[in-house]
Amino acid sequence: MLNQRQIIKDLLQSTAFDTEVHVKGWVQTTRMNPYIAFIALNDGSTINHLQIVADISIFGQEFIDKIKNTGTCIAVTGKLVESQGAGQRVEVQATQIELYGESDPVSYKLQAKRHSMEFMREIAHLRPRTRTFGAILRIRHTLAYAVHKYFNDNGFFYLHTPIITGSDAEGAGEMFRVTTLDPVNPPLTEDGQVDYKQDFFGKPTNLTVSGQLEGELGAMALSKIYTFGPTFRAENSNTTRHLAEFWMIEPEVAFNDLEDNMNLAEDFVKYVIGYAMEHCGDDLAFLENRLIEEEKNKKQEERSPMLLLEKLRFVLDNPFERLTYTEAVDILVKSKPAQKGQFKYPVSWGIDLQSEHERYLVEKHFKKPVILTNYPKDIKAFYMRQDDDGKTVRAMDVLFPGIGEIIGGSQREERYEKLHTRIKELHIPEESLWWYMETRQYGTAPHAGFGLGFERLVLFVTGMTNIRDVIPFPRTPQNAEF
Repeated sequence: MLNQRQIIKDLLQSTAFDTEVHVKGWVQTTRMNPYIAFIALNDGSTINHLQIVADISIFGQEFIDKIKNTGTCIAVTGKLVESQGAGQRVEVQATQIELYGESDPVSYKLQAKRHSMEFMREIAHLRPRTRTFGAILRIRHTLAYAVHKYFNDNGFFYLHTPIITGSDAEGAGEMFRVTTLDPVNPPLTEDGQVDYKQDFFGKPTNLTVSGQLEGELGAMALSKIYTFGPTFRAENSNTTRHLAEFWMIEPEVAFNDLEDNMNLAEDFVKYVIGYAMEHCGDDLAFLENRLIEEEKNKKQEERSPMLLLEKLRFVLDNPFERLTYTEAVDILVKSKPAQKGQFKYPVSWGIDLQSEHERYLVEKHFKKPVILTNYPKDIKAFYMRQDDDGKTVRAMDVLFPGIGEIIGGSQREERYEKLHTRIKELHIPEESLWWYMETRQYGTAPHAGFGLGFERLVLFVTGMTNIRDVIPFPRTPQNAEF
């Protein structure tokens, strides 16, 4: 058989009828009558299957029985014709079928039925073969491509920031240590502490939680940069919104202030979501239908406030509402849920707003995406530019329906003395940030940026409810399988 292969996605749109084609893929389902086998074949290029029509008298019942099972891998040569059946416009009348790999119908873990998400996480090596996860992975790819396309087309430079670092960008302390020292008998100093001078890097190092600080260095030379890479957090949180390994998108722009930063965030996120809607229509329609079926068994109050495509259009069609944290707290305090004690977490100035508060602002009060700014400095990172009131910083959070915060960013503190004082107030080791501080001494400039957790974006666009289902191989507490 020829090695040439045609893509099923292309063939489903083809009008080159009565021509010979060569396709390869995995059997999804097989229907049979005494004379014909109808095989649904998929190669991962699309959520839709290509129907293969195999004459049993030509191939023999014994051979058809070998290839009919879900998961079997085959190569098919045949004629592309207009389909006479319902549900597909084209099909392939097979003249040759080569069996690559059989699939035992008894032991194969993926059968032609719906499996639970929990079970699918246990077989993450096989779950990309399902329609749901195939759709998610194609959308994930499209979003990643859109990220790079947006920044490239807008004059940004892609900066590869380090994965191994000696600093804690967020000051959270929840980091994975990187070491080559003997875990049982590490070298010790005279006072009994681990002697990291004998470690590979000569000091304690960790997996990064953010590329932002290094990204700022790039922006001070190239003006507009972005990072897009893996980040890590050793937070022992078994929730639907946390991963130990995840990907972060972090643009940083010299000479931008908070207003510029908000404009960039809104334009960027609308672009990538719009790109996915334009190029992943079939996958998004499938996931929306899946969501509708799932929610039929839920109580009305537990159902999503919007269907998937409606939610995505909600972001694209509405200008983002912009207000300060202080204004938002005032709205929340006066709201009916607060007055009636319906918020799980009470609202007052100075708290870190919870998802329920953020979603109320987006879904109930403004009915559009929201950007909150000027948060209390005590709940934000050390590097954010301090406002003149001494209480707040030029931070911003972008809030979406159904999810709450999706983007966090700020104008950075470019003034050396202000930054130095803040670092001392928070007892951050100055020696670990000497290089960061020097950028404020030599040609300092206003600059701003933000971070968007890529999995959070994929979660929003796909309508999935657990972040572990939008990354191929989730890393979570007590789980580093595959």
